[in-house]
Amino acid sequence: MIRGSVHLTLLMGPVVPIPAPRIVMDALNSVTVTHSAGSASGFQMTFSFESSSQLNTIFMLVPALSSTVVTPPLRVMLIVTMNGIPTPLFDGVLSNVQVSGGQSGSAGSITVTGDDLTKVMDKQEFDGLPYPAMPIAARVALICAKYAAYGIVPVPIPEIFLEVPIPVDKIPAHEGTDLEYINKLATDVGHVFYIEPGPAPGVNIAYFGPEIKTGVPQPALNYDMGPHTNVESLNFTFDPTKGVLPIVFIQNQLTRVPIPLPIPNLNPLQPQLGAVSSSLNNIKLMKNTAKMSPGKALSAGLAEAAKSQDNVTGTGSLDVLRYGRILKARQLVGVRGAGVAYDGLYFVKSVTSTIKAGEFKQSFNLTRNGLVSITPKVPV
Repeated sequence: MIRGSVHLTLLMGPVVPIPAPRIVMDALNSVTVTHSAGSASGFQMTFSFESSSQLNTIFMLVPALSSTVVTPPLRVMLIVTMNGIPTPLFDGVLSNVQVSGGQSGSAGSITVTGDDLTKVMDKQEFDGLPYPAMPIAARVALICAKYAAYGIVPVPIPEIFLEVPIPVDKIPAHEGTDLEYINKLATDVGHVFYIEPGPAPGVNIAYFGPEIKTGVPQPALNYDMGPHTNVESLNFTFDPTKGVLPIVFIQNQLTRVPIPLPIPNLNPLQPQLGAVSSSLNNIKLMKNTAKMSPGKALSAGLAEAAKSQDNVTGTGSLDVLRYGRILKARQLVGVRGAGVAYDGLYFVKSVTSTIKAGEFKQSFNLTRNGLVSITPKVPV
């Protein structure tokens, strides 16, 4: 897994992983890692083995032992070193092993699949655990603190309309597993929750907060620019009918009459990146918000308004060595050479990294809320 200045390191072990043995690295054929906004990350590794290889026994015993309550799951960490700088590519746990036997003297294969560290938060239920007088951000921080052994550092962002439950009125209680409860809290206030590896190997950021589409952009993706081209393919689509105006309902506590309230897309954390946005052709009635508090209802409406405005999507692929760095999901990136309508800044919705002997490639999905960039220049 070495080509030029790129080197892949595989670490495996319960809770604290260690470098994989030589027999495992020699049999490794390919690695695929997917990071996507809005869903959990995952990996897949493919190994080749002979009938006498010990790999079959190793990978079949590990998930069987990890399925017990007392045995921690097998942690898998992938680190890519480019130009002498180690970058965590993935940190998660093994969840599935598939074995395909070889025929006619050909080698068999083992496919190992895993999920990010949110998987370890979805094993044990804690129904009824009380959180008296604790705002949502404090609850998330307390829950994530239990997983400090996995290098998880919680970064909870308070909701826009902060509410602290008064114990004499209501004491919030845990529902389901830690992951289920945090995802429920995120849905209630229009936030997202994910665990991202980095910035250093062995450290993971557990982010709970609004989807942020601002920040320092990654180097530009150059298309059809001669010697400056650094992408292999890049295609765009524009959907002018995607605009949605969400209407939330706030219930009057005295009359119990729901009051409709339209929510415009005015989110400073998700600024307008294109000059020509979608017209509001659709109206979405969010009737379930009538059961929420006014703050939670408004937060859910703002999240829905921001999500529905991404009418420009782009898909493509690149060679990491030519691009010069690893493209990361959930961040901004510039695009050049695609024309006036599609040049500019985009939000990286998802990235799939594929590593094989002699190559490191990525496929990606981009989104933006309008045509014609309002940014005059993008970082090269």
